[in-house]
Amino acid sequence: MKGSMYDTLLELPLFQGLTKENITSIIEKVKMGFHKYEDRETIVSQNDRCNRLIFILDGKVEITINDEKHNFKIVEEVEGPYIIEPQSLFGMHTNYHASYTATGDVETLNIDKGYILTNLCKYEIFNLNYLNILSNRAQTANNKLWNSHIGTTKEKMINFLTLRCVIPYGKKTLSIKMEELAELIDDTRLNVSKVLNEFQEKGILTLGRKKIIIDNLAKLTEEIGC
Repeated sequence: MKGSMYDTLLELPLFQGLTKENITSIIEKVKMGFHKYEDRETIVSQNDRCNRLIFILDGKVEITINDEKHNFKIVEEVEGPYIIEPQSLFGMHTNYHASYTATGDVETLNIDKGYILTNLCKYEIFNLNYLNILSNRAQTANNKLWNSHIGTTKEKMINFLTLRCVIPYGKKTLSIKMEELAELIDDTRLNVSKVLNEFQEKGILTLGRKKIIIDNLAKLTEEIGC
């Protein structure tokens, strides 16, 4: 196995702490799990069944979450190395919560759930890494939910975004009507409009027709000290 591949896998939280021999053995048993995707090709779609772990080894992926019930859509982007929804592999609802589309050429490593249970779970460090990922995600979500409808219009709006975005940084595009956003955060359209325009004046986001484009979510969250 090439050193670059080994180094890439070690950047993934699930593999950190494993030895080169461990990873070499893992890769040899899942050679057919490598896939390449071209620009705009779908990797998985929202609501597809999650029966494997997908590792983005190289390239950029667009993440799209559609909420048809509340009529809004969030689009963001992530760059490999990255693991797609490890929390969706187990539990009551084993479906992807978002769609993932290649932006340019993308290379992935897919590992079936069966192989994870029969082989990867034999490595104690892998189990610990997986538990840490799930625990950190659960704790972060709990903190966000606790404050989701509390505070000023600015705080509620930012909490709404951070709760629903997969990646806590980078560019985000929220497609939604202003009155629907106001309703979802339990506030008035006037207050929402005022805060959004304030953010636009600061150069943090750009307002379009039924669309809010945020240059960097991390910069937005700094406004309330998240």
